[in-house]
Amino acid sequence: MESVRILKKAAGLLVFVSLCLAFHCPSVFGAGGRIEHTHENTVRIYDQKGNLVTMTARKVFAGDEIITAAGDYYRVVVVRNKDAQAKLVGKDENYLAWTDYFQDYAAVTAANWGGRPVGVYHTHTDESYVPSDGKPSIPFRGGIYQVGTEFVETLQENKVDVKYYKTPHDPHDNNAYTRSRRTAMGLLKSNPIALFDIHRDGVPDPDFFKEEVSGENVAQLRIVVGRQNPKMKSNMDFASRLMAYANKVHPGLVKEIYKGQGNYNQDLLSTAILLEAGTYTNNKALAENGIKFLAEAVPIVLGVNNPGKGITSDEAGNTGWNVALWLVLLTLLAGSFFSILNFGWKGTIDGLKRLGRRFVESEIWIRIQQIILNSYRWAREGIENFKISKNKQ
Repeated sequence: MESVRILKKAAGLLVFVSLCLAFHCPSVFGAGGRIEHTHENTVRIYDQKGNLVTMTARKVFAGDEIITAAGDYYRVVVVRNKDAQAKLVGKDENYLAWTDYFQDYAAVTAANWGGRPVGVYHTHTDESYVPSDGKPSIPFRGGIYQVGTEFVETLQENKVDVKYYKTPHDPHDNNAYTRSRRTAMGLLKSNPIALFDIHRDGVPDPDFFKEEVSGENVAQLRIVVGRQNPKMKSNMDFASRLMAYANKVHPGLVKEIYKGQGNYNQDLLSTAILLEAGTYTNNKALAENGIKFLAEAVPIVLGVNNPGKGITSDEAGNTGWNVALWLVLLTLLAGSFFSILNFGWKGTIDGLKRLGRRFVESEIWIRIQQIILNSYRWAREGIENFKISKNKQ
């Protein structure tokens, strides 16, 4: 009996650990700790000479990284309440490679994406702009929706199909990313080429993001990538190419890339990023101007083939999915063992039936459906190409 109790405890512990890993723990979907994009959480990040590198209304952790528009690569080494220090690591070679590439790049029409849309949504649907909206936060109907609409309409004017989900995820708390994950997974059903989660920052200084770009006053944009994310490398590559091209056609538009602790649901797609369009003290029209310019760059960036493995290819992010599948298998094995010990075979079978019903609504099943559809399309195209080659002979 003692050995059975030990086995039950071990199985229970294994289930708990597996579930935490499989779902990254709810706080990891965002950044955890303090709530993002509220002015009282502004942190100023300085270099080792005391010069301001950036400021952000989010929880800052040692290990966070900043890639500036000039290609300077900083890593946060010390955080003291609302001040942090970052070390200049050097230049970001990947970003600079893309800036060099786009110097001689002639804009072309967007690539044929096989009918795949761009997905757009907002995790913090209350975020607003005080000069235009009167408040920094308007639950369920924040001014950020108008900024998102400008982004979507500009994409559509450039012949991009867009799926725009306006699902509210209030309240603005640490679980907002857990709620918005369901929205992002819903967008995955349309097999998007990219996902954009649009926010505004919460730093109090309106001049920090304000800039004149291409003859217009705009609120600059920041791209945020989560570093607790198996697709971080491909997300970063997409962010680098987007900042490089956007700043080529509209110099000064994208302020920086911030690589922060968290996930931001970017493990769902290799081309998923978070955008911050200005801050709450900017006029909303400035944010709309800035994000309109960025939207003009998106179709070109998505149509560029990576000299290596393209991040929009189906091979991208396989590492993340391999990790996810192993974690699912581990969870299933541990759960089955635990269930048999506690409920017997009949109880286990009933539990598996309930699990099966949940599985068909899960992200894994959505991914499997996408793979089946893509495989069918490739097979059909292969057969057609074979027929054409045979007819030519």
